[in-house]
Amino acid sequence: MDFTALMERRRAYRSLDPVEITEDVIFALAESARLAPSCYNNQPWRYVFVFDSEMLKKLYNAFNRGNQWAERASLIIAVFSEPDQDCRIKGRDYFLFDTGTATGFLILRATELGLVAHPIAGFDEIKVKEILHIPDHMTVITLVIIGKRSANINPVLSEKQVAAEMQRPGRLAVNDFVFRNEYTKV
Repeated sequence: MDFTALMERRRAYRSLDPVEITEDVIFALAESARLAPSCYNNQPWRYVFVFDSEMLKKLYNAFNRGNQWAERASLIIAVFSEPDQDCRIKGRDYFLFDTGTATGFLILRATELGLVAHPIAGFDEIKVKEILHIPDHMTVITLVIIGKRSANINPVLSEKQVAAEMQRPGRLAVNDFVFRNEYTKV
């Protein structure tokens, strides 16, 4: 699959069916993140791959109400890091950028494998840290929900979420976020 087709295929679906999570799947996703660039090659990203059914149930307690659909995940990847793992140059912390880049690679690899990889922000970070034993000084940036796209709409979805399942939500026009030579307020 060419890269443009892969990007176009990537969607954050919420209607999921189970998929078998094997060591090969975990390795493929982890390897894609490992190959991502980072400041001075610091590789600040850390991941916990959660696929045990009992551990998944524990994580459900950390979800915000709007993310109940994620309880159909076959795998949840906790993405975390800390500023001290990466560059700090003139007050700029790179750990979030670099971890986001690696996670983007992981998401695209999941798409290539025929999986849905949907990052969420709606969770209680303190609960996630407690459940997964992530140290307090780390920042849990996102949880990536992994499953297989279901042909059946998840009944817990809101009308807006159902609409997003049926048609890709709108995207900004390139000229709404790209400026030439200098930033001009729109």
